[in-house]
This record gives sequence, C-alpha cells and structure tokens, in this order.
Amino acid sequence: MTANIAWVSDGEQAKPRRRRGRRRGRRPAGSPAPAAEQTSAAPAPSAEPAPPNAPVTPGAGPAGRRRPRSRRRSPDRMRTVHETSAGGLVIDGLDGPPEGQLAALIGRVDRRGRMLWSLPKGHIEQGETAEQTAIREVAEETGIEGKVLASLGSIDYWFVAEDRRVHKTVHHYLMQFAGGELSDSDREVAQVAWVPLTELGSRLAYADERRLAKVADELITLLQSDGPAALPPLPRSTPRRRPQTHSRSRNHRPDDSTRGRTNGYGPPQ
Repeated sequence: MTANIAWVSDGEQAKPRRRRGRRRGRRPAGSPAPAAEQTSAAPAPSAEPAPPNAPVTPGAGPAGRRRPRSRRRSPDRMRTVHETSAGGLVIDGLDGPPEGQLAALIGRVDRRGRMLWSLPKGHIEQGETAEQTAIREVAEETGIEGKVLASLGSIDYWFVAEDRRVHKTVHHYLMQFAGGELSDSDREVAQVAWVPLTELGSRLAYADERRLAKVADELITLLQSDGPAALPPLPRSTPRRRPQTHSRSRNHRPDDSTRGRTNGYGPPQ
C-alpha cells in the first residue's frame, strides 16, 4: 500500500495548538460530549464529596474556595458628628460690690418639665469667630448686648440626636453688660433672668457651667484689683470656614407653650 504524503512549505508548517484554560468536565454550550463521557457519565472532580475527615474551611465553597466577605456595614451603626458652639456669662455691675453683680441666664424646659438654667450659647456659623458667636447668641437668647473680656474655658459632652452621636464643644467667655433689655423672644428659651452672681452655684443646672462660674469669680476679682490689663489674653480664634450640622439640643423646648413671657416673669400670655 502506498502512503499519501502531503508536503508543506516552511511557512505553512503546522504550529502547536495552545491549551486553553478550560476546566476539566466543562464544554462550550452546544458541543456534544465525547462518547466515553456519554456512556460513563462520570461526575466532574469538583463535584465529588469531601472525605469524612477532610478539614472544613469556614466560608469555603464546594471546591474549597473561600467566599468573599460582605463589605456592607451594619445598619445599626450610628454616625458621629462634631459640633462647636460659643456662649458667654454676661455680668452687670462689674464696677460695683460683689453683692450687686448680676448674671444673665436662660431657662429651658426639659422633657420632664423641669426648668434648667444655663448660660446662653449657640452654634458657630460659617464666617464667624467664637467671640462673634458668643456676642450674637447672647443678644438672640437674652436680648442684651455684651462685650467680651476674657475666656472662661471650654466644655464638651456627648449626646444622641436624630440617629447620630454628637460630640459638642462649647467655648465660653466672660462678658460685660453693654446695653439692651432682657427678652425671651427666642423660641428655644422659656425664661431669661438676672441672677445674683453669688447664686450661680445653686441656680446653674450643669456642673461644668458651675465650674466656669468659679473661674469668672477669680477673673472678676483680678479685674477689680488690677484692671483690664491684668486679664489673660483671649485665645486665638479664626472664622469658621465650613458650615456645620445643627442638631436639636437635648434641652430643646418641645413646644411653644411657654412663649409670651416678658423678661422671664409672669405666666404665659
């Protein structure tokens, strides 16, 4: 028998076929299975059950491959925000004896219906310094004008509002009464009043503000003995560049039932 030999040129020589990265036991859709596979119907190696004593990897699939972990955060996780406010302790009668000195306080009704007395304060708005905010907030919440003399210090605390954890920092200043009349026209203020400086320790609702009142006593004594030049210089304060969130305070008045009072005295009108 004569063998048929096909001659090809060097440029037409057959090149070795590249092996495709095809997994064993898988075929393109629509291709018929080889005869051996059709008759034996052997399962793919990846589908074979694991031995009884084989180690189990948590989160692994049937072939031992690790499943990707979910990156979704828990929906119960609260977002934390930081807020900054400023306020002041306004004193009338700084040139007189201690028993004649008065401090302007504001009263807010808490959720239990209690009247809580505190210092006027509010959020630092965009473009304001802490001193400017203290002057503005005192005027808005009490109706009087104050002049910043010295820093009393800062306090900070945490509370939850509107499904957020809020870290608030409040800068306080010693201020001198410069004019105006007490008024509770601000909707978040239930009462305003002049309180003797000697009664601040028992009238202020928060311990942090009571400590600030003690600092004010020391500064007033220094002011009367050595003059304004003896007061410590004000800390540097730059205008705020970005707006900030305005969460409802934990002492926010729930309704307007206490509006209409004049100078913090008398029943609601």
